Amino acid sequence: GSGGSAGTEDIVAPTPQPSAIGSVKVQIEDNDPILGSEDAKISIVEFSDFQCPFCARAHTGALADFKNSDYFKNGDVNLIYKHFPLSSIHPYAQKAAEASLCAQDQDKFWEYHDTLFLNQGSLDTSSLKAYAAQIGLDTGAFNSCLDGDDKKSEVLKELAQATAAGGRGTPYFVIINNDNGDSTAVSGAVPWSNFEAAISSVI
Repeated sequence: GSGGSAGTEDIVAPTPQPSAIGSVKVQIEDNDPILGSEDAKISIVEFSDFQCPFCARAHTGALADFKNSDYFKNGDVNLIYKHFPLSSIHPYAQKAAEASLCAQDQDKFWEYHDTLFLNQGSLDTSSLKAYAAQIGLDTGAFNSCLDGDDKKSEVLKELAQATAAGGRGTPYFVIINNDNGDSTAVSGAVPWSNFEAAISSVI
């Protein structure tokens, strides 16, 4: 049987590393997809992997709660997505990340992102192209972007940013106060209450 630690290889131990507030540094860039108000005081920067089961759990769990929260509805907190493909254990994650950026070129990042998490079991290239057609993208432009590796360097750059910010597994979140730079990290598919505590700590 497949006993043992199957399925837990891409989550770090839940004990948070003691990090001083503000010690986690993340570069937020103009081309990063933002969900919510662009002027929010607090950003949740999510480093995620489309093939990671814990990332899918965060998407349907804490992040769904976030979208229903007053923080989000009032424009106080936004979500910024960055790529952290763990290619050694998730062979489709890198290409799926590139595909989402090809979708972003056509202003459909979040729609494509949601589709990938709904269809996490099928992330091969032909599936990635099928989803683009499903959500109404210009498939010629999308396929050329994906086949040409147009977004490869961007994804690899964000992978390096994830590691530099202390990410050791996915999903990894950095909560930042955009006014003063205070920040703290949250690791794993944890409940929304953990994020609320992190937000309170940097307000």
